[in-house]
Amino acid sequence: MKTESAGLILKLYELRREKKLRKARQWFAAQKFTSMQDVLTAARGKDNAYFRMVTSYWDMAGAIVLHGGIDAPMFHEANNEHVYVYAKLQPYLIELRAAIKQPTYLMWLQRLIESMPDGAERVTGMQERLRAAQAAAAAPADEPVAAGAGRN
Repeated sequence: MKTESAGLILKLYELRREKKLRKARQWFAAQKFTSMQDVLTAARGKDNAYFRMVTSYWDMAGAIVLHGGIDAPMFHEANNEHVYVYAKLQPYLIELRAAIKQPTYLMWLQRLIESMPDGAERVTGMQERLRAAQAAAAAPADEPVAAGAGRN
């Protein structure tokens, strides 16, 4: 099972490197969700295919792991992006499911995270890092040094 799991994890990694999925992942990473409306705009907007690609990829991976296709501890040790995707969407997931009238939306990803012994801690830590990164990006840059300043 370990060798097969390793092979499947590498296959999932290879799929993540596919050009269109890579672009979708970059797009998803650039999204700054601060409200349910932000999530709905991304999910229904002009780039909704990217949103669907990223979320369905990780939901599919979750289903594979939870059904025993990949060794769960090995999967969690080899990946962190599933935690990242879930951490970005988790605050809005209940409302999102209601808005799209799909109560099982991202169920496999959620169950995968919840099955991790340290899942809640990893999500919380990821959310703290996301908030810190957003705060740092929003902070004004240091004042630029005037031309010639500091020269003798």
